[in-house]
Amino acid sequence: MDDGMLKLIGVSKAYEAGGMPVEVLRDVNLSMKSGEKISVTGASGIGKSTLLHIIGTLDRPDEGRLIWNSQDVFSSNDEELAHFRNRTIGFVFQFHHLLPEFSALENTMLPLLIGGDRGYEVQESAEAILDRVGLSHRLHHRAGALSGGEQQRVAIARAVVGRPQILLADEPTGNLDGKNSSQVHELLNELNQELGMTLVVVTHNMELAGLMDRQITLEGGQVVERI
Repeated sequence: MDDGMLKLIGVSKAYEAGGMPVEVLRDVNLSMKSGEKISVTGASGIGKSTLLHIIGTLDRPDEGRLIWNSQDVFSSNDEELAHFRNRTIGFVFQFHHLLPEFSALENTMLPLLIGGDRGYEVQESAEAILDRVGLSHRLHHRAGALSGGEQQRVAIARAVVGRPQILLADEPTGNLDGKNSSQVHELLNELNQELGMTLVVVTHNMELAGLMDRQITLEGGQVVERI
């Protein structure tokens, strides 16, 4: 298997609702090449976020495997999974989840500090990526004082400061207006090219979906490739 290849094999996931199991994903098989851009679309509640959470190891499947560089990721314990997430995966969500009393710089540094990095290099890396997303003039502003578009750019900076090999974005422009949405679309596309990350985006925004190399949807708990 090529380095950077991510594969879901026979992944199934069900939740309990009203005492009855509800199957969300059923025998999902999906392969993603290093650096590839994929959008996931479909109706609300169909399992898009569940799929993303399993790819991101935030949730374990009931059945199936997640293979990364020939290794079965879910054979790891929770501590090993946490280390894998910190070093390999970046997350961007619809709600930015920034710490409002922390500055843009402090928020961006957090993943590196959590991962055990120390020294001036941490701040240097955070400053560099904030400059890249157009926020060098906002380094020391509290996150809560930034505009919605600026907050989401800080969230993107935080997600990629450690140069992850996989970037997962769940409705990254869901709370933004048209202008800010377009800026985030462009930024995600550029960062994918510059950093060579595999990019998986869950979205209802068909403009964003159209920028991806591949478009998939979920139907009946399974992945369907859109032509």
